[in-house]
Amino acid sequence: MAKLKAAVIFGGTSREYRLSLASAAEIVKNIPEDRYEIICIGITKKGRWLYFPGGSEEISEGTWELNPDCTSAIISPDPIHRGIITIENGEASFRKIDVAFPVLMGKNGADGSVQGLLDMAGIPYTGCGLLAAASCMDKSHTHMVLDDYGICTADWELITQRELNIIDRRCGEIVEKLRFPLVVKPANSGSNAGTSIALNFEQLIAAVKIAFSNDNKVVVEKYIKGRKLEAAVMGYDTPFSSYIGEIISEGTEYDPNNFCVSSGDNLVIPADIPNDTQNMIRETAVNAYKALGCKGYARIDFFLTDDGRLLLNKIGTSPGLRRSSVYTKLMDHLGMTYPYLLDKILEQAIENAERLY
Repeated sequence: MAKLKAAVIFGGTSREYRLSLASAAEIVKNIPEDRYEIICIGITKKGRWLYFPGGSEEISEGTWELNPDCTSAIISPDPIHRGIITIENGEASFRKIDVAFPVLMGKNGADGSVQGLLDMAGIPYTGCGLLAAASCMDKSHTHMVLDDYGICTADWELITQRELNIIDRRCGEIVEKLRFPLVVKPANSGSNAGTSIALNFEQLIAAVKIAFSNDNKVVVEKYIKGRKLEAAVMGYDTPFSSYIGEIISEGTEYDPNNFCVSSGDNLVIPADIPNDTQNMIRETAVNAYKALGCKGYARIDFFLTDDGRLLLNKIGTSPGLRRSSVYTKLMDHLGMTYPYLLDKILEQAIENAERLY
């Protein structure tokens, strides 16, 4: 049986470039070789697309684009090609792709832009589609959809660029409604860049200006102090959730907006919560996933407050997929080994696409 051609797309122009490379390197190394032929497409920090014929080590080290055999490459939007066009010495050649695995994070990656291109090209791809990716990237859209579905989030307000000329008045209205402390975020950002905590009016004004330097919309949320819980959701028609894990910080107070497990932080699976709470959070995760039209896979972050309130913080449609990543660990707890998980992500993407293209 011929191997399926899987294109792993990594890199990109967002701040999450290095995180993308870290995930892509491990994905390339662990996709089952007996089933897939891997085609690597890297996007440089300046936005250049290159076909990369090298190995995972070059990707993880960040030297991949220096490989002398890299050639210019583009995904053809024409569905007759269903693949990539590589250009070398002025000559164009075509390579068919059976499925694409975008390992892109942040703007121009996890915001629906690449997903829209793949839709036009008629190429099956892993993860969420254009609308879900865009809605989950834009925190104001996420809030609006979840509010409509009765899924609780932190109390919030939106500031648009049109309100910059009345920013003092607008911030005063927000303070009166939400009260300090407040968390100020760019509406569209895959990382915590531009995010600040404001404890007084002067800090709020400064935080809003910082957030506007990262996006043209700003979300202001009520600061939530609580336990940081994680769900990994997977699937299309009948998505399911992992058991709920908890991120625990050792030694220092945990940043309430940072759900990245790094040095000194532990992910405990399952979280030390009652079974009925565990089941309720899993159900809420799946309901949120459905409400926003997610498919493939997503990581969902929650706060659980001391008084028992569950608040959804964020839906990540392009979570890290290293062996040590939160999503991978949660699925491993269900018995899905890393290569098996990657195989299933690709397999389900192809099966889902058969109904669309």
